[in-house]
Amino acid sequence: MNIDADAYLTNILNRKAVDTSIFSPLFNVQATIQPLLNKWANRYLLDVRPSGSFSKGTANTSGTDIDLFISLSDQTPETLKEVYEKLFMYLKEQGYAPKRQNVSINITVNGFDVDLVPAKRQNYLTSDHSLYVRRKDTWKKTNIDKHIAHVTAAGRQREIRIIKLWRNQKGLDFASFYVELAVIKALQFEFFAPLSRRVATCLEYFQDSMPTAQIVDPANTNNIISDDLTAAEKQTISNAAAASLQGPWENLVR
Repeated sequence: MNIDADAYLTNILNRKAVDTSIFSPLFNVQATIQPLLNKWANRYLLDVRPSGSFSKGTANTSGTDIDLFISLSDQTPETLKEVYEKLFMYLKEQGYAPKRQNVSINITVNGFDVDLVPAKRQNYLTSDHSLYVRRKDTWKKTNIDKHIAHVTAAGRQREIRIIKLWRNQKGLDFASFYVELAVIKALQFEFFAPLSRRVATCLEYFQDSMPTAQIVDPANTNNIISDDLTAAEKQTISNAAAASLQGPWENLVR
């Protein structure tokens, strides 16, 4: 075991840990934005709840602080694209400085970085939702509850957090859910290795398999997550992983 590497990575994880308890100041973010969302969505709003990294235990203090999933009724009259654009304009009118992302809209609330994900529930019998995908001007089916359960059950939060820090510090275009699923797949046969070895296994997987590996949404097998990146973007990640494997831990992540 490389004691120094494991201690180094553990120290980073401790330093970048996010408070997810009921006392977390991030819950004040939802309390602040909730009245605005109630007014915007009118009677069609079903629920607003934390999702993404915060709910899966894979968040770092240097990443997006919280994702809020906005569940709208299937009776909502606007198209998914109209929902997305109307939320963007509404936030702008309310004095925020919204930024369009692929499926979310980013704003700052009380000093925190927040991604809002508007989606329509497909029908009252299911928790499946449809959301707008801006990059491809299309929509896809998703299920946030299943995503949270899948990532939580895998128990790879520590490795995922390190890889997310690596991604951010290397400036890579690599969506968080894609990172989570790729790490889980990379470590599917890794059970007893120390943390540093597990992180290295993830980088080796990115180096060798990223360009061709198919990563599928566990909540919708028709949604190929790996299709979200171009071949060139995948190759950039592969090259970055190869370079990081050659250097010291201090250059891999800080």
